[in-house]
Amino acid sequence: MAKQEDVFKTIVAHAKEYGFVFQSSEIYDGLSAVYDYGQNGVELKNNIKRYWWEAMTMLNDNIVGIDSAIFMHPTIWKASGHVDAFNDPLIDNKDSKKRYRADVLIEDEIAKFDEKINKEVTKAAKRFGDSFDEAMFRQTNPRVLEHVRKRDELHTRFAEAMNANDLNELKQIILDYEIVDPISGTRNWTDVRQFNLMFKTEMGSTADGAMEVYLRPETAQGIFVNYLNVQKTGRMRIPFGIAQIGKAFRNEIVARQFIFRMREFEQMEMQFFVKPGTELDWFKKWKEIRLKWHKALGFGDASYRYHDHDKLAHYANAATDIEFLMPFGFKEVEGIHSRTDFDLSQHQQYSGKKIQYFDTELNESYVPYVIETSIGVDRMFLQIMSAAYCEEDLSKDGKQDSRVVLRLPAALAPVKMAIMPLVKKDGLPEKAQEIMNLLKGLWATGCTKKVTEGVLAADFIWGEDLNKIPGLAEAVKVNLDSIQEKGMLETVKGIL
Repeated sequence: MAKQEDVFKTIVAHAKEYGFVFQSSEIYDGLSAVYDYGQNGVELKNNIKRYWWEAMTMLNDNIVGIDSAIFMHPTIWKASGHVDAFNDPLIDNKDSKKRYRADVLIEDEIAKFDEKINKEVTKAAKRFGDSFDEAMFRQTNPRVLEHVRKRDELHTRFAEAMNANDLNELKQIILDYEIVDPISGTRNWTDVRQFNLMFKTEMGSTADGAMEVYLRPETAQGIFVNYLNVQKTGRMRIPFGIAQIGKAFRNEIVARQFIFRMREFEQMEMQFFVKPGTELDWFKKWKEIRLKWHKALGFGDASYRYHDHDKLAHYANAATDIEFLMPFGFKEVEGIHSRTDFDLSQHQQYSGKKIQYFDTELNESYVPYVIETSIGVDRMFLQIMSAAYCEEDLSKDGKQDSRVVLRLPAALAPVKMAIMPLVKKDGLPEKAQEIMNLLKGLWATGCTKKVTEGVLAADFIWGEDLNKIPGLAEAVKVNLDSIQEKGMLETVKGIL
């Protein structure tokens, strides 16, 4: 675990050093859990969004996009349940004065049992070698079975407390399992209490006439209140979806793990409207579609898993997360939820406006059910950086050497191609610049003045030779003979 934490720290440092992510307001000592994307980070982030947007709106004939406002009428958040129910269980340690989410403390304790189980399996695999039967070992080893029993016992108790919204039981679990504050090392806890995550502000020209409004905590509601506008103007037939990419804001109790959990973040969400009674079938389909999309990035099937929710949100009848193996364990990168007709029915009730869909095949009107897919752009950014980061050992002849490689998927690469002259004389750098200019309309390209042995590869390579290029989908050598023999345009055609 310590090694993985060191890797994560290295990735965070790397992200800053090479212009991917900066601490916001850094010259003023920063602002907690708020980050800025640098010159290379913004290109990678935009490519992530474009990759998702095109997969949703271009590959699906029945999905379209919108861009709704951040500020919306405050009654929307009353109708959606955010005013009354958008809370996290909060607990403080009296000694360190630090604040934590009680549920996260317990989830981390559950994860410790998984770590113990995995350690037992790893030790046994080394001891028995090729003859090791992992499935049989997990089913029969007494120590593994005891860890599983304790984990399941805690998990069941935790799930029941969360579903019952029993704050006293959450604290009792923390006390019974002797969960300590990671800062002070003590178990001197306050009672657990609820904390609303929405940011409030005021809209209006005068203090007396100002309206209290919220920064949206999710982009989904902007889709729901526009669903009928899109359906009618686009003549959409159920099933159909509406996609959106936009900023959201949550006053997180504990914002941690770099850009994984922030107070200002960006979401990529799609709400898919279906006939009532078919929602669980569509839920299953979208689970499979979304996992396949993630695996297509090439980071390995074993790095992904589903995690079904123990406690369902007030609007859902089914929910699961797609988790990715980050340096700090499996963490959510996308949520898929069956939201039933809760949101649309609530907005119909609170607005007093009929927002039903008329089904011409059934000759009846109904409020559609909704399947949601939701990705945090920033989380996916961190996932990709973590998965792509690699330290290569270049040691030879007793001389220690290494380099950092970012093996980014070509579709997401900030720079698609580097044009590199083999020498910096005979006008070759200028010719390389000409080639780069010809290719600019097709790709983001970079031109270096020097290249040394070992740097040409179809990987994303950082180092002394390419320290101004944020990643290479392709690297192209330029030599004068080729240009003189074929001419500039033929040389470029050869590259293409």
